[in-house]
Amino acid sequence: MSLPQRLKSLPTQSLYVWVLLAMVSILSLSFLAFHLIATHVQNQRIDPIFDKFDELQLESARDELQTGGKDTLREYLSYLDRIFSSSSHYLLDAQGNDVLTGQSRANLLPPAPAVRSRIGAHGHWVITHKSPDGKYWFAAEGQVVERLQIWTFLPYYFLVIGATGVLCWMAAVGVVSPILKIAGTITRFGEGDLSARVHTKRRDEIGQLGRSFNSTAEQLERLIVSERRLLGDISHELRSPLARLKFAVKLARTSSDTNAALDRIERDVNRITSLVADIVEITSIEGDPSVREMENTSLKKIVDEVVRDCSLEAQFRGCSIEVSGNIDGNVVGNRELLRRAIENVLRNGIRYTPKHSTIQLSMEEDGLNAIVAVRDAGPGVPEAALSRIFDPFFRVEESRDIQSGGSGMGLSIAKRAVQLHRGTITAENASPGLRVRIAIPLAAQQQHIQPLAAQL
Repeated sequence: MSLPQRLKSLPTQSLYVWVLLAMVSILSLSFLAFHLIATHVQNQRIDPIFDKFDELQLESARDELQTGGKDTLREYLSYLDRIFSSSSHYLLDAQGNDVLTGQSRANLLPPAPAVRSRIGAHGHWVITHKSPDGKYWFAAEGQVVERLQIWTFLPYYFLVIGATGVLCWMAAVGVVSPILKIAGTITRFGEGDLSARVHTKRRDEIGQLGRSFNSTAEQLERLIVSERRLLGDISHELRSPLARLKFAVKLARTSSDTNAALDRIERDVNRITSLVADIVEITSIEGDPSVREMENTSLKKIVDEVVRDCSLEAQFRGCSIEVSGNIDGNVVGNRELLRRAIENVLRNGIRYTPKHSTIQLSMEEDGLNAIVAVRDAGPGVPEAALSRIFDPFFRVEESRDIQSGGSGMGLSIAKRAVQLHRGTITAENASPGLRVRIAIPLAAQQQHIQPLAAQL
């Protein structure tokens, strides 16, 4: 739809209409202000100058009459008539009679007690000026050429109309049209087009509005896509334990060995409970505003705390945790999220490490990042699956039993927590075992982490 067609179809509440009315109002007020200013300047500056000029002409005509008589006066007035074309000049006595012809021109004089006048109406103008002693009047009259007056000001009228049209067009293109485009993009996004974005290079408030929408749309797209993927994964993950529960309930009703059936039910209930807990945790990471609160904290202290908490589980599984290295610098982040990330990685290593083996946890700095690496002594992960172990619910086929395999959410939770801190998490086979490496920017390199995290 073209711009004129849009204007025709817009309601009276439209911004187009308000912009047009605003421009017309501004021009009208400007015209009124300029008119008042021009009138003030005319009365205070220009008219006094002309009054002095009229007074000079009156004194000159009076001198010509007194020194050279009527003939000299006639020549002077004729000279004025030639200089100021389309006008006639007179020297009148106190009663308004022409000094040269005796003809009464009292109709030119202003009502008493005025001593001067400057009148223009209907294409005719009259100027009068009385001498200080009251004996003479200087008068001049003439016709305004109507055709000249119209054609003189007509270009200015067109200039004002053109300027109004250009200003309205600029306002529509520069303000209203971008807003309509943003509104259309928002409508497309609301109708389900999650890829809809505002494309703008503007640096003003409208550009800021577009960028704010893009940032919000990206966050919503991530949440919606994540929610859809999560719902699909949840439905897939719950299908098997629920089917087993249904079968176990039937078995418990018919089998003589109810304890075995109840044990199966308990294992599946525990599996579902763990799954729900992991879902709640990852949902809180994505949607809980409290996780966005960042502070300067020691990553080493967090690692030490996690190691103490996990040592008992490692001993129960018959393995140990070996800690090496150190991190002197601090990081800017959420202490609870960092603890969850490191704990999930360490517990994942404990789960797959054989008995009587050691889990190696190392700490170091590379000048930009604080690095925590966890290496287990397990079977590792097939190379083709390394890029997927951080996906929700993903588990390597060999670990898909209830006793050893978790819900497949631990590393996914760790990844999202690390990404929230603008860090990275990677995995590689260490032969034997799997090494998971977490890198979090040091506080000196992370000055803008809080405003960035606030956008997530």
